[in-house]
Amino acid sequence: MNSFSAPKTPIRVAVTGAAGNIGYALLFRIASGHMFGADQPVALNLIEIEPGMAPLKGVAMELDDCAFPLLTEVVQTSDSSVGFKDVDWALLVGSVPRKKGMERADLLGINGKVFVGQGKAINDYAKPSVRVLVVGNPCNTNALIAMKSAPAIPNTQFFAMTRLDENRAKTQLAQKAGVPVAQVTELCVWGNHSPTMYPDFENAKINRSKATSVILDESWLRDTFVPTVGQRGKAIIEARGASSAASAANAVVDTVRDLLQPTRGDIHSVCVISNGEYGTPAGLITSLPIKVDGAGKWRVVGDIKLSDYAKTQIAASNEELLEERKVAFGQLGLSI
Repeated sequence: MNSFSAPKTPIRVAVTGAAGNIGYALLFRIASGHMFGADQPVALNLIEIEPGMAPLKGVAMELDDCAFPLLTEVVQTSDSSVGFKDVDWALLVGSVPRKKGMERADLLGINGKVFVGQGKAINDYAKPSVRVLVVGNPCNTNALIAMKSAPAIPNTQFFAMTRLDENRAKTQLAQKAGVPVAQVTELCVWGNHSPTMYPDFENAKINRSKATSVILDESWLRDTFVPTVGQRGKAIIEARGASSAASAANAVVDTVRDLLQPTRGDIHSVCVISNGEYGTPAGLITSLPIKVDGAGKWRVVGDIKLSDYAKTQIAASNEELLEERKVAFGQLGLSI
């Protein structure tokens, strides 16, 4: 007798900035099953600003031409009420990039208004169980703004991305040690997704040994490794004339996949709402080490020992986040 199982309900995913470089690199990974699994159907809600709708049509045509078996529907829209309708995941990729002569405060104000609107639309139209991952920079503060604008959605369902920084850090350590990148584990990136982030080499492991016992050059770790990770995005822009796209999209896939699967033997760097863990100011969205249980619930790992050096680095990054929140919330009239 043949067994029969009913087809799975498609997971509906909204992607903002869908015609941009990161969105373009990301969509085909989602539709082909890399994010949710080889047997999980997906429906894509592609959201763009009005000038981006013509390029978006071309992206949708390419998705059609791939004939992905898992892709059940593609919605193209510039209307947030349509784009976030009944979505399970909202991947907020699109944001205004920092341009020449623009101060960080200017960027916070411009993008802040965008993420207020997106947060409200998610609050009003998405599923109550929706999970929101912010990629558009400054992603930590943008995620906080969206969260504050969506009071009906639990704070624990909002995330910002530092997995790209974690991936970058692991590769730097692996190359220095002369080992495959898979041998680098338990590396957390703390704080803000900015040059102040702290990639924690002191607690990282290489082939199950402490990284500092494999790489003995402490001056390289502090003075080369840490700033290299923090400035990697800038270095890529200088090298290729454009910001990271494929690696950022890959990190989105990594982040979502690892938020859905039980964590086995490692930790993940994700920006989440802080409840004061490790002395981090409560109420910020900051990068912390997390694990996920079998029910898909995440928790901050609570037993990591931090040196005074690490505490100083993490505190400086969180001070930057406090200042970002003060500036952005002041401009937007949001209460802390």
